[in-house]
Amino acid sequence: MKLSVILTGSTGMVGEGVLLACLDHPDVEKVMVINRRPLGRLHPKLQEIIHADFFDLALVEPQLAGYNACFFCLGVSSVGMKKEDYKHVTYDLTLNFAQAFARRNADPAFCYVTGAGTNENGRMAWARVKGATENALIRLFKRAYLFRPGFMKPTTRQRNVNPYYKYVGWLYPIGRALFPGGVCTIEEVGLAMINASLHGAPKPILEVKDIVALSK
Repeated sequence: MKLSVILTGSTGMVGEGVLLACLDHPDVEKVMVINRRPLGRLHPKLQEIIHADFFDLALVEPQLAGYNACFFCLGVSSVGMKKEDYKHVTYDLTLNFAQAFARRNADPAFCYVTGAGTNENGRMAWARVKGATENALIRLFKRAYLFRPGFMKPTTRQRNVNPYYKYVGWLYPIGRALFPGGVCTIEEVGLAMINASLHGAPKPILEVKDIVALSK
């Protein structure tokens, strides 16, 4: 089996790292990225669609057909956002895209990046929104895989790395040794997505230790 992947969020740190894992992997035969702005990267496996409004997919939905996996890495921080706005750009946007993808493909894998601490019944508003999104995706796809990474080390070839990482990146080997349940690499996230799509996963919700194990 070979994977044909649609990937969102490839101009962000997590999405770019996942994209590099896909381009390097022999069992991924093509990747179509959908971005609001150009990626600025060329590769024989790579196709790109520029589309500004993920709430209106009418023009691009026909091009979503013919793929057996979606790696949804698009997301925003809840810091400074009103709860309603965060729900709109997290739950509503993700489900709008997921439903369009599901309409165009039979039994695809859908891998979604959430975050450690996600819980629809949790105390934090962001965790409840992310948890509701996870549960909606599980209802929509038989092969939904929800990834809950914690602290992630970028891939060395990445161009889009959050500025804070240059101040805290040195903590990665310490965190990996002392807190293995909270630290992984973005490459491991990408490899785990590929392996889940190819071979399945033991459960739909994947915490850091599950992600690391599935990346092997």
